Amino acid sequence: MASRLLRLGHSPDSDDAFMFYALAAGKIDTGDLRFEHILQDIQTLNQWAREGKLEITAISAHAYAYVQGGYDLFDHGASMGDDYGPVVVAREPSSIESLRGVKIAVPGLLTSAYLALCLCLPDFEPVVMPFDAIMEAVAAGEVPAGLLIHEGQLTHSALGLSAVIDLGVWWRQETGLPLPLGVNAVRADLPEEVKSQASRLLQESIRYALDHRREALEYALRFARDLEPAQADRFVGMYVNDLTLDLGERGRKSIELFLRKGHEAGWIPEVGPIRFID
Repeated sequence: MASRLLRLGHSPDSDDAFMFYALAAGKIDTGDLRFEHILQDIQTLNQWAREGKLEITAISAHAYAYVQGGYDLFDHGASMGDDYGPVVVAREPSSIESLRGVKIAVPGLLTSAYLALCLCLPDFEPVVMPFDAIMEAVAAGEVPAGLLIHEGQLTHSALGLSAVIDLGVWWRQETGLPLPLGVNAVRADLPEEVKSQASRLLQESIRYALDHRREALEYALRFARDLEPAQADRFVGMYVNDLTLDLGERGRKSIELFLRKGHEAGWIPEVGPIRFID
């Protein structure tokens, strides 16, 4: 049987690198499927998903509202903030209420972090910036505050920045659930057997990394921007864990609730039933 090439899009950061290590390094037998890893920032991947560009891609849970019908979701590979998540930072200690009407740098209008901030603070002025430029922009006084994703959640204090609010903590207090951030989506028009096989292989890659943590972490460190090994280990543990291996009822419920609240607040279109490929 001829092999089938699947383009797999994900962010060039340590947790995604850890998750897809086994696939990238040829540690598992992929049979007649071949994977081409496409590394892009999450906002680009969200935009590409609206065009159906890649067969498999990481997207923001927020972005699913705009690609439903074109993509199904895998039941694994998600990044969930379980009592932690994207952080709003400022140069001086302040409250979230003090940022009403204020400019806040955000890493993209389709990111889950942005939707979570809109639900938490409906009145602010977003300034879109590359995610890895936000900390420096806040520190330099270019914007009063910034919304940090990826490693900046752990490293912002090195620039003298203060955390205003952790949106994962806020969401947990509001709902009792983890905050859905990234999810893995597969194009809905692929044959069902291809989607099922790809799902099995991606879950196998995550399981391999969790079972071979040291070697997978060594690989992931290549993508850990300015993180010490201990910090990288902590960051990977935050976003590659049991919920990544299998969303389960709690994880699926959190995604559905997040999107429902986003629609009810008027931020996103209504989302119908989500099809999860297990």
